Amino acid sequence: MSDRHNISLNVNGADYSCEIDARMTLADCLREKLDLTGTHLGCEHGVCGACTVLADGDAVRSCLMFAVQAQCMEITTVEGLANNGDLSPLQEAFRDNHALQCGFCTPGMLTTAEAFLRENPSPTRAETESAISGNLCRCTGYISVVDAILDAADRRRDAGSE
Repeated sequence: MSDRHNISLNVNGADYSCEIDARMTLADCLREKLDLTGTHLGCEHGVCGACTVLADGDAVRSCLMFAVQAQCMEITTVEGLANNGDLSPLQEAFRDNHALQCGFCTPGMLTTAEAFLRENPSPTRAETESAISGNLCRCTGYISVVDAILDAADRRRDAGSE
């Protein structure tokens, strides 16, 4: 039995094929095979949230998922949040609310927030704080991140894209 697999992935709306080791994580596949380096690796134990991506719309830790498990799923990385090269309302809100400093946690925060806002388009501050509680940041203190997510929710409602 071979430990190498040819897989097909749909990432950010594009189809990719690659040969990988059976134990390669989705995070490593995205970064090393597809050159999508927006997904960051921090703890590699699923604790920090830096590697969070969307798998069929759900926030998942890509360091805990094998790439072979992602076949037949729609994967969205931070690169896929933009709309034809324009920042999404969520990304604009992060920029406008200064919700990032070093930027290491930002991709995971954005993908976590994206999944959260799809599920809860009108969140409270407490719900927002709880939603990002699994994403670690050493720079922002979280207040600006929560403000940005709430701002993005308002922008989406104002644009009619709940």
